[in-house]
Amino acid sequence: MQQYVVLQVTLKEKFIGTGSGNLTELEGVINAQAAKGYRLHTITTASAASKGFMGGDRIQATLVFELI
Repeated sequence: MQQYVVLQVTLKEKFIGTGSGNLTELEGVINAQAAKGYRLHTITTASAASKGFMGGDRIQATLVFELI
């Protein structure tokens, strides 16, 4: 089994209102890795604006999980 797992999740701004529209996806990724015996070791984020139709700000979250 791998000692570390690195995953990326893109958080998208809600079409209407503020905040992220897919925090449940991030939560699901974290819980899925926890169920496999990993803990969240590090998380980093980078933001970027999307200029396309119905685009909004995006946050790219990189998560590093460590086997416990």
